[in-house]
Parts: sequence; C-alpha cells; structure tokens
Amino acid sequence: MNQKKPLALILFLLGSVVAFGQKPLAVEGIVREGNEGLPGAIVRLSPTDGVEISNDNGYFRFGRVASGNYHLEVSLLGYKTFQDTIKITDQNIRLDIQLEEAVNMLTKEVVVFGRNTETVSGKLNDVSGTAIYASKKTELINVRNMNANLATNNTRQIYARIPGLNIWEYDRGGLQMGIGGRGLSPNRSSNFNIRQNGYDISADALGYPESYYTPSAEALQRIEIIRGAASLQYGPQFGGLVNFVMREGPRTKPIEFTSRQTGGSFGLFNTFNSLGGTVADGKLNYYGFFQYKRGDSWRPNSHYTQKNGYFHLSYDLTSKLKITGEYTHMNYLAQQPGGLTDAQFAEDASVSVRARNWFRVDWNLVSLNFDYTIKEGTRINWRNYVLRGGREAIGALTYINRPDFGLNRDYMADRYDNLGSELRFIHQYKILGKDDNTFLIGTRVYKGLTVRKQGDGNDGDGPDFEFLDDEPNKSDFRFPGTNLALFAENIFQLTKSWSVTPGARFEFIDTKAEGFYFKQNKFIPNEKIFESRANPRSFFLLGIGSSWKFKQGAELYANVSQNYRSINFNDIRVVNTNARVDPDLKDETGFNIDLGLRGTYKNWLYADVSLFYLKYNDRIGSIFTTDSSFMTYRLRTNVSDSRNLGLEVLLDGDILQAISRGKSKYKLNLYTSLSLIDARYVNTQNTAIANKLVENVPPVLLRTGLSTGNQRFNLTYQFAFQTKQYSDATNTESTPTAVDGAIPAFSVMDLSASYNWRFLTLSSGVNNLTDTRYFTRRADGYPGPGILPADKRNYYLTLQVKI
Repeated sequence: MNQKKPLALILFLLGSVVAFGQKPLAVEGIVREGNEGLPGAIVRLSPTDGVEISNDNGYFRFGRVASGNYHLEVSLLGYKTFQDTIKITDQNIRLDIQLEEAVNMLTKEVVVFGRNTETVSGKLNDVSGTAIYASKKTELINVRNMNANLATNNTRQIYARIPGLNIWEYDRGGLQMGIGGRGLSPNRSSNFNIRQNGYDISADALGYPESYYTPSAEALQRIEIIRGAASLQYGPQFGGLVNFVMREGPRTKPIEFTSRQTGGSFGLFNTFNSLGGTVADGKLNYYGFFQYKRGDSWRPNSHYTQKNGYFHLSYDLTSKLKITGEYTHMNYLAQQPGGLTDAQFAEDASVSVRARNWFRVDWNLVSLNFDYTIKEGTRINWRNYVLRGGREAIGALTYINRPDFGLNRDYMADRYDNLGSELRFIHQYKILGKDDNTFLIGTRVYKGLTVRKQGDGNDGDGPDFEFLDDEPNKSDFRFPGTNLALFAENIFQLTKSWSVTPGARFEFIDTKAEGFYFKQNKFIPNEKIFESRANPRSFFLLGIGSSWKFKQGAELYANVSQNYRSINFNDIRVVNTNARVDPDLKDETGFNIDLGLRGTYKNWLYADVSLFYLKYNDRIGSIFTTDSSFMTYRLRTNVSDSRNLGLEVLLDGDILQAISRGKSKYKLNLYTSLSLIDARYVNTQNTAIANKLVENVPPVLLRTGLSTGNQRFNLTYQFAFQTKQYSDATNTESTPTAVDGAIPAFSVMDLSASYNWRFLTLSSGVNNLTDTRYFTRRADGYPGPGILPADKRNYYLTLQVKI
C-alpha cells in the first residue's frame, strides 16, 4: 500500500476540520472624500446578494463572507461609481475607498467645506437621507471640531458662525437656549422648529413651541440649520429648523468610553460620561451618556443642578431595513435671582432682589425610527416620537422696582403630553434623459396636550411646588391640539448646472381650550369663569427654489416660501402683573425670500453671502401702555405688519492652507459672521409704532474669530459685537419697571485652548475675557422681571479621557 495516500488523507481531513472551524471572514471599510467619511453610500458585493449602506462616518461591513474573488461596487448620488475586484483568502479585508465628486449630479448627506474633519462650518447638500435641501439657505455646525465651553452649552461660541442669530445670554448653566434669526424673538427659540435627530423636542410643537430642553453640546455630532424655506418640510415656522444630531457609537470597535470632567468659576462642576460601540457583526450600534451638572452664578440666589441621560440603539435587521430607538431624560432645578432696574444694573449688576424664585423642569423623549431602502435611490423613513414633560415656576412676579414683602408666591405648573408620527418617501428618477431628479412626499400626524395651572403658592423661600388650595385660584386649563400635514417637494434637474425645486404643504390645525380662570375683582369676590374654545383651520403653503452650480464649485441659489405661525390659547390666560394678552389675537402669516451665493474657493475658503426679505403680517408684539388705573403694563397683541430686510455673510477660511497650498501641518483659521438687518413695522395707523424698529433685532451683528494649532494643540479667540436694540414695539428707552427699554450695544470676547495627548485631552478657556458688563434681555415675567445681566468673566477647565 502506498504510504503517502493515508498521510494525504489525514492532512486533507485535518484541513477540512480547520477550514470548517474557521470564523467567517469579513469585508469592511470606510468610504471617503478626502478625509471626510461619506454616509449613505450603497456598497454591493457580487456575486453575493449583500448590500450595505455606509453610516454617518462612512463605515460599512459585510460579515460571513467565504473565500474567493468578488466584485465591489460603491455608489453615492453626486459621486462617480467606484468599482474594484478583491480577493479574499484567509484574512479579513479592510478597505479605504476614495470617491470622486460628479459635478453634474446632486449630492447626499453633509458636505463640509475643506473636505476634512477639522472644519466647523458648512452646509447641507441637496439630498440628505429622506430630505431635500436644494436651493435652500442651510448651515452646519460640526460641534465635534469646536474648541469652546461645551460643558455649559455656550451659545455665543457654538453659534458664532451662523450670521443673523440674536442670542439671549442669561442662562449661566446652558440649561435653556434662546436664539432668534432674522429679527425674530429668541424667547426659548420658539420661532424655530427645534428637533433632535429629526423629531420634535419643544414643549408643544403646535400650541406652545418653546424649548425647555437643550441637548448637551458634549453629546452632539453636529447642528443642522435650515432657514425659513424649511416651512414646507418641517412646519410653517418663520425661523426655520434647528436639528440637533447626536453622536453614535464608533463603528470600528465594540466599546469606547469617554469621560469629561469640567470645573469652573462660581462652583461649576460638570461630569459627562459616555459609552458606545458596534457589536453583532457590525449590525448593532449603541451609544449612551449620563451628565450631571451643578453651579452658581456671580449673582446670589443662582444655584442650579441638572441631570441628563440619553441612550441610542440601532440595529440593521436586514441589509435594507434599520430600526433605531432612542430615549432621553433631563431634569433640572434652578434658583432664579430675578431681574434688575436700569439704576440697579448701572450701580451694581451683581445684586439680587429676589430670593424666593425657583424653576424646575423634567423632560422625557422616546423615539422609534424605521429606515427602509427599497432600491438604490428610493427610501422610506418612518419616525415616531413621544414627549412627556413639564415645567414648574414659583416666585414673586411683581415689578422688580417693588420689594418682595414675603407674601404668597405665584405658582405656575405645566404638563406636556405629545406624540407624533412622520412618514417620508424619497425617490430619485430619470426624466428627459437625466437621472438626478428627486421626488419627496411625506405626511405628519401630531397630537399635543398641555395642561396649565396657575395660582398662589406658599410664602416660603424654598422650591415648594404646590398650590395653597386643592384647586388653583387663578386658572386651570387643558389645551389639546391636533395637526395633520401633507407635504411634497421635487428637484427638477433641467441642465447639468440648473435645478428648480417647487414644493407645497397642506396643514390642518385644531387647537382647543377647556377650563376656567378667575376674574380678578377689587371690591367683590373674584369670579370663576368657565371657558371652552375651539379653533380649527386649514391652509396651504407654497414655495419654490432654484439653484445654478458653477464648474468651480460655487452655487447661486434663490427661494421663496410661505410661512405661518398659529397663536396658542395657553398664553392667553396667564396672570402676570407686568404683561397682558389681547384675547382677540389672531394667527400670523407671511413669507421668506432668499438670494445667495455660496461655495468653496480652492479648498481653503468657504463663503456664503445672501440677502433675505421676511414679510410678517399681523405680527404679535408688545406695546407699552396703561390701564384705567394708570398702571403701566405690556400688552401682547397683533401690533401690525413688519418687514425685515437683511444681508448675511459668512467667510471661513484657513489662511495657512492657502499660503502653503495644503501642505502646512498647522492651521490658521479666520472666520467672520456678519448680519445687517433693517426690521420695521409697516402698514399701521398707530403712530406710536409706525416705521419703528422691530423689537429684539440688533441692526448689526458681528462675530469673528481666529483659531490656530495642529492635531494636538488648538487656540481659539472670538470677538462678538452687536448694536443697540429695543425690547418693545414702541422703542421705549427705559421704564421704571425695566420691563421695557433699550438694550445697549456691547462687545464681548472669549478665549479657548485645548491639548490632546493619546487618550487624554485638556481644554480650558475664559469667557467674557474683558469682564464686560452687558445684558441681552428684559423679561416681563420669569426669570425676571426686569434686566437679566449676562455672565461676568468666568473660567473653565475640562479633562477628557477616551479609551
């Protein structure tokens, strides 16, 4: 017998056992343009039926692949298709795929000027997921690349590159965000549609669109902003959309832990700890964080504590279907030092004349999203979300020029119970020989319920959130609301350079008020009045945009879109001695127009220069007036029409990259954000406000900064300036109560530095470097009333560990 045959047989059997016991091989990689990962790329591996879509970092993975030869194809709208042949033997394959941009096609997801991971500003592309942004004024903030005081959500630093934003600066811990664009009030950002990962997070998006929850900046990937033309896809608000995109777990490792510890002036302590990663052969991605923050302020009676948690879980059920679930919880308790009169602010802005004012918020958000790819260029997104939360305020609402005599305090309690569902379908198709046309259609169903109660609280000093009696003695209302919407947009690519994007939105709104209030009488007992109202209405919004893209990368864009803002009944019955509301308030209507030129110059300078015109009919504002008892107060009413005309400029470039032609290891980034706005009341017979400046509109807003460093070290300086503005429609210079009056011009500086070594990052900075005394807001109620001073000079130090 041939002895070689048994030996060969044994070797064959051993080899078969080893091969059978081997783990299946994997093919994974990153799809990039330059250094920037490209999300949404469709990756095919033939002859298998496997199809994967790259995530937000450009990562993809095929598991359980047998040895052999394969054909790889990577396609992404707006880029040339990549094709290659790969051979899989006995090791996993990791690829780094570079895509080239196709000038004559629309692009997808986020594009950042400079095409590298160091940039902060940029814009959204024409098609992003299941949304169309062609021809719209869009802006982007890459928070992950920002050197700023993220522990306190420093709004002045984070939004420095967004021209035209008026920012209310009075919240020392970053608990609430107050921004307004193009001459709209910053009050709790209520003129923007505020979302997190695409779903609503404001108190009641229909009846009370104020934001009491602001996502932690330390957990943000980026912030997307779409101006007034967002009304067609996201709701009719005049301001547009602000969407906070949260971080996900890294795709390249199963676990990553990040811990950030921050200490600072006035007792600031912030701990932020996150955990994330990808498991289950790349199909399951998770990310979560917990944040605890406490601090005081340079004024007495200013202590606050906050807890914030978030968890994200997404699973690729198949190569085409992904399910994502998220939960957010936030609560905080803050003591409010109250406002000041003009004389008090001038003499000593650090004083506090209110020691019994408290504010408490709890917020819970749950979302469940389904993303399904029918085929290349055809996708469905179904997002569902629930909000349950509330806010409570107790304190003295009397005029700030009157002492607090220690009487019973005013107590207001709101509960919010909302749910929404939004379904989107997007399809890219060929017409007249061109395959880069895009059609989007969607629908939205929303049910909101706000329960608002107001009455007397106790006469104590602490956060005792209870009514004195079983029933509130001022008002108790339920405000249910229903919203049904249908919207559609279409990109018609008429030539390689020219596209036209028309759109329409149908809205049905039904708001109701059910409850009672007490009519306050002087000589007879207060009268309890029951009230029930319903206000159903429906309307269409229309819009159209156009874009011309030049070969050099510049783009000329223009659009016009109608806007609408509904009144909400839950504002009408608030009992506040400093402000009253006209019971005959009516909805506001109008439109936004944009005309702009934007683009990247030689890969080192990004510029966006645009003109806008905002027409606001039946604008709701405040008029300083007196009652029959000669008591002064602010009347909130439909003041008149207004028109806002302005110029917005953003220039953001790396000077060293321009000089060295991209060869420098260092950067010297200079940015300038400038807005010039003329906003006036028109079409009115009221001489007190005719041609007067619209309130909360600084005619000049300038923010500029310089950032230098390399991969390890960064130093950033910022200068902000804004001119004088007014807090009411009559342009009152000052009042004894400080509720109305001028807000003087000011300038403020910030300095930040960071150093990275392996898994450690040390960050530090000084906010309000020159210790400027200024204010941006006069409040008629909480957290005032009166002048709310901005923070004085303060310091922070952050140590980050990432493993």
